[in-house]
Amino acid sequence: MVSRRGPIATLLLYVKGLSVGVSDLVPGFSGGTMALVVGIYPEIIAAISSFSDRSFLQALRRRRLREAFRLCHGPFLLTLGLGMVTAIVLLAPLATYLLTHFPLHVAAFFFGLVLASALVAGGLVRRWGRTELLLLPLGAIGAFVLVGLAPTETPSGPLFLVLAGAIAVCALVLPGLSGSFMLVLLSKYDVALAAVTARDFGVIVPLMLGGVLGILSFARVMSYLLKRYHDPMLALLTGFVVGSLRKVWPYTQADGVSPAWPWLSVGPEPLVLAALMVAGVVAVLLLDRAGKRRARAAAPEPALPA
Repeated sequence: MVSRRGPIATLLLYVKGLSVGVSDLVPGFSGGTMALVVGIYPEIIAAISSFSDRSFLQALRRRRLREAFRLCHGPFLLTLGLGMVTAIVLLAPLATYLLTHFPLHVAAFFFGLVLASALVAGGLVRRWGRTELLLLPLGAIGAFVLVGLAPTETPSGPLFLVLAGAIAVCALVLPGLSGSFMLVLLSKYDVALAAVTARDFGVIVPLMLGGVLGILSFARVMSYLLKRYHDPMLALLTGFVVGSLRKVWPYTQADGVSPAWPWLSVGPEPLVLAALMVAGVVAVLLLDRAGKRRARAAAPEPALPA
């Protein structure tokens, strides 16, 4: 059953779409992680996977477009998508500027976001058993190794752009793995960002086509796994989030790559970065607390015994 949203809830969903879109612009930070933080990750997976449901396909074949739109969570996806597109189109130049001139400051803030996101994701596991405790470090190690890979030279043809879009969107669905970072690994992040800024649809269209194909196939798998293996999957996803911290560690040597530690540095800059990290943690925890408060307020009150 697809729930309806009032005007305030719709506006809030649009703002959440903005936050997911902004996170997708930053290599190393996962849009899936942000969706998890703002409390819409399960609904995103359910909405996307509904495109292959029999009821939706039957409504589409019978040309019941209004029913099909409702069954595929159309209002939810439309509002969320508008927020994401708004952020990507309007904030791409700002993201480029900040990443060019203040890369460590951006990394510090997002490190705090990711760190707190790991706490939020881990809190969604209902019961920590041996399986969950094993999958947590496996996910962390896998993400840690993956985000440490160096970008490679890749083709620039439309078919490869479709493949890159599919891989990037599949990573977006996984909290802890950044779709934009996957584009970096495929040497297509700068190409995609420049295409969005210049409105180059020769690049944008293949990437979007790949994204649609990738997310429709992969989200179905994720929906099944989350329903069938809720706690193990969330433990694995929490590990992904923890391992991805490697990519946004802000304290680096002069080469900008080799890791350093704040207590080995001198001057005000380490303190500024630390403050931004704390700000990221506080922002996520406040969002999580507000989301839980809204959920409790929306929950029906238990019936009194007769």
